[in-house]
Amino acid sequence: MDFPGFDTMVALFSIAIPVLAFVWEFFVGGLKRLGYRIQMDTTATEAAQSADAGVLRDMQQNGAPLTDPSFVLLRIENTGWTPIVTDDYLTPNDDPVGIRVRFPHRRVAGTVVTELSQPALRDSFVGDSFGVEQGDGVIKLPKVKLNPRAHYKVLAVLEREPGYEAETFPDPEVVAGLVGGRGGGRIRLRKTEGHVFASKPAQAFMALVVLVSITQAFLTFTRDEPRPAPLDCAGGTLRLHGSTAFAPVVLEAAKQYQETCEAKGAKIVPTDAGDFEGSGDGLEALNAAGGDKAKLPGSKGLGDRLTFSDGRADDKRPRLLPRPVALSLFTLVVNKDTDVEKLTRQQVKDIYAGKITNWSKVGGNDVPIHLVSRRGGSGTRITLVQRVLDGRQVPLPTVDDCTALDSDKYGRCEVGDTGTLLDKVATIPGALGHSEVGRADGRNDLFQVLIDGQEATLEGVEQGTYPFWQTEYAYTYGEPPADSIAAAFLRYLANEVGKDVLRSHGNRPCSELEKPLLCEPT
Repeated sequence: MDFPGFDTMVALFSIAIPVLAFVWEFFVGGLKRLGYRIQMDTTATEAAQSADAGVLRDMQQNGAPLTDPSFVLLRIENTGWTPIVTDDYLTPNDDPVGIRVRFPHRRVAGTVVTELSQPALRDSFVGDSFGVEQGDGVIKLPKVKLNPRAHYKVLAVLEREPGYEAETFPDPEVVAGLVGGRGGGRIRLRKTEGHVFASKPAQAFMALVVLVSITQAFLTFTRDEPRPAPLDCAGGTLRLHGSTAFAPVVLEAAKQYQETCEAKGAKIVPTDAGDFEGSGDGLEALNAAGGDKAKLPGSKGLGDRLTFSDGRADDKRPRLLPRPVALSLFTLVVNKDTDVEKLTRQQVKDIYAGKITNWSKVGGNDVPIHLVSRRGGSGTRITLVQRVLDGRQVPLPTVDDCTALDSDKYGRCEVGDTGTLLDKVATIPGALGHSEVGRADGRNDLFQVLIDGQEATLEGVEQGTYPFWQTEYAYTYGEPPADSIAAAFLRYLANEVGKDVLRSHGNRPCSELEKPLLCEPT
């Protein structure tokens, strides 16, 4: 026979405990319950500072002054959930007294009812059922009918028993009981605080519920067992290639996918943006990998590779299939010593055409312009040519290494990735470059350039006022198998978690545009 596990037992306890607490409070112990509270028990000496102290000292019993009076305020209440009637009291039917309160070592000088929760209760305190019993040390209380939460209060004046020298008196002794009452019908002693919402056993049950809940939470957050993978997870190793500008976005989504699909053994490489080779080289690598597999009999699309490209590739590789992922923003960046933070689009075209060679010609400092560009095949560079330069190619490099640029004249160099480009622009005086906005946002060592007075925003792109943008595409070699990790990761980018990652880097998911398959501003 299989026994439930520890987690199951904890869950069962968390259900059973509140049920038991409810049964205990409302059916076992709470139906009929009579209680009392001593709300005051003080001597005249202790009350000497009150305004009525003289009156207290002058009180008499049978014409003789009280020598050491004390005062007790007693509260009787129905603390259960059902009414108490005269037949419920555990005294003979011919005895009108329902409760007797004995005060050891004291005599009762007088009693008075000081408070009734319902005026109708006053009729119960007439005749021989209320007052001082023979022997002077006992108060008689009648069989009072009490609705749930109903109560009355009795003030008693007492005199010390001759020969009793102790400073304090023993607690009063209450003799009463109920038919079918809690604890065998015994009257319950209540503390002097106001009524609490549940009995102590019920509160203990509730505390146990809290303890069980804490235990469940602890087990949930500390268990070492991997959680079951979502239905859309796929295992295996996925190799990513392509855009260095879009790499941080893809890698963040890849990290979250791996964590989500850990149980399936999902692994995605590379894990560093520096290992991305650029859009053009990434497409070549994907095409080559697919070509090698195509030589095998029965080969289909690759299910373990994806390449991301800034913009749509040419048609020279017919087996590569594009899927639009997001609308991405790009920006021009300049070295801070240029003192230039905005350019018109025409000024940008003239700078790349070599017509403007010094920043002083566009309102900046007297510093030669140094163009730092990505190498051919870069999606960011292609986007610059298409969207900003109206198809005019950037000039050829004047040096092979950016560090060799002449500080006194206009020049141009090329680098292989976006991260290197940003570093070069930040350190080379007069440098101008281009980058994906998400990569440039965290850089305080360079300026992002406004184009025609417009900041790089998605709203500007959608309104047609900001020109430097591109659609990011994910390319596969052929149609990847539906159960492959490449297909699963593409679906992941299109769901809410993947879209959150895209948005966090300033991109607009294609699914949120009016024409998601085109993924361009209308």
